[in-house]
Amino acid sequence: MVRRRRMVRNYDPGRPVPPEVVDRLLDHAVRAPSAGFAQGWGFLVLEAAEDRERFWSAATPGGGGRERWLAGMRRAPLIVVPHANRSAYLERYAEPDKGWADRSAERWPVPYWYVDTGFAALLMLLTAVDEGLGACFFGIPPQRLDAYRAAFGVPEEYQPIGAITVGYRAVDHRSPSLRRGRRPVTEVVRRGRWS
Repeated sequence: MVRRRRMVRNYDPGRPVPPEVVDRLLDHAVRAPSAGFAQGWGFLVLEAAEDRERFWSAATPGGGGRERWLAGMRRAPLIVVPHANRSAYLERYAEPDKGWADRSAERWPVPYWYVDTGFAALLMLLTAVDEGLGACFFGIPPQRLDAYRAAFGVPEEYQPIGAITVGYRAVDHRSPSLRRGRRPVTEVVRRGRWS
């Protein structure tokens, strides 16, 4: 499954994702690890055509040479937007078994609310492969976040970490980024010491 995972940017618009598969994607997402079992995530699921169109209108800047990419992505019959909720972690770690009563984000060496929500997104990407689907994780540009929030009534405490399109693959073009090649393990792994 892991070796077959690819970011898919073009979908068959005539084949919706079956409801039971959508449920499995989400069920697997909530099985992601989370610091303190805080589970500070929330998922916006967009299946209806009018919801998906509202997403693209709100979350996509115009121009910039993205037209070909966007044309294939807009054919996806499913969009899931994973959100991280920092306050869920700050509240969880103020509980007696953790004891950080000040609820300070300064205590966190890494904002695990984003990490854990990223884990959940990855589990959805891997589940898509298991189900014979394609999927793509991509970001919502910062200048479009207010429009996105307004379009879907997303509360301030929930921060979208990106979005995932899901559907049955259609003929796709190869991303120009892939020309860079995958860095070999020997180049990125250190054993015993960094240097």
